[in-house]
Amino acid sequence: MTHSGTTEFSGEVLENLPNTTFKVQLSDGRVILCYMSGRMRMNRIRILPGDKVKIEMTPYDKDRGRIVYRTK
Repeated sequence: MTHSGTTEFSGEVLENLPNTTFKVQLSDGRVILCYMSGRMRMNRIRILPGDKVKIEMTPYDKDRGRIVYRTK
């Protein structure tokens, strides 16, 4: 479920940072800063380094994204 104007990428979590932010390496090799979506925070989804995640990014900032889904 993507919002209008966002693009979806897949990646792997490299590092946990404070305030539910993460360093994520995208499938194309870029490393970006991501935060958890509100729905994932409400449901207390745990994300650990090594987890595969889906990320939404806006066309305005290519260095930040929002984690919307976690896979093992």
